[in-house]
Amino acid sequence: MELTAIAQWLNTTFAGYDYAILQALHNLAEAAGGFFTPLCRAITLLGEKGILFLVLGIVLMLFPKTRKAGICMFGAVCCGALITNFWLKDFVARPRPLTVEPFRTWWQAAGAYAESEYSFPSGHVTAAMAGVTALVLAGKKPARWWAYLFVAAMGVARNYLMAHYPSDVLGGMIVGLIAAAIFKKHNYIRNYKKCKKGAIAGLITTAAIIVLFGLMLIISIL
Repeated sequence: MELTAIAQWLNTTFAGYDYAILQALHNLAEAAGGFFTPLCRAITLLGEKGILFLVLGIVLMLFPKTRKAGICMFGAVCCGALITNFWLKDFVARPRPLTVEPFRTWWQAAGAYAESEYSFPSGHVTAAMAGVTALVLAGKKPARWWAYLFVAAMGVARNYLMAHYPSDVLGGMIVGLIAAAIFKKHNYIRNYKKCKKGAIAGLITTAAIIVLFGLMLIISIL
């Protein structure tokens, strides 16, 4: 498979960085006998398609005190998804680590599932970073900074399962930050008295996404 210029640059520039981290996680997986694999799968599932943060954003929108945070979170995650899944992944077209050795062997040793689509940037990490950053920017309590631990856990989980290179995780963090900053700066919904309509629209949108995802899953099984 012929790589794009950007994918080739990523593979060359971050070769040492990516290899060192993935090797360390592979050694951890072997030493622990796959103990962490179920945990990493569970963390990955929480970040699937950004559904967790979309639903959380809608829930926050339903209450006046958290409405602003909910709007920012929902908008930032949607913005990040558009940038990552509908543009960057196909534009960069970087194959996942499991397509080349020794990462393919390490992926098999980790007991992870095969994943399609391209690798850069990580969509899971993009959603997590966008959602958490939006929550931090919209809130006034510094305690929300601890939520970045979830972003770190998501990045480690994706690397442990060999689903992404560490540089893909870095890319996802950057895109997530940009998405949250864009939505916060422009503040598309200024009249918070109308946020109930936004919450209802968001709920319908998310429900449609969940139904579509469920149908695709059923079709793939059949």
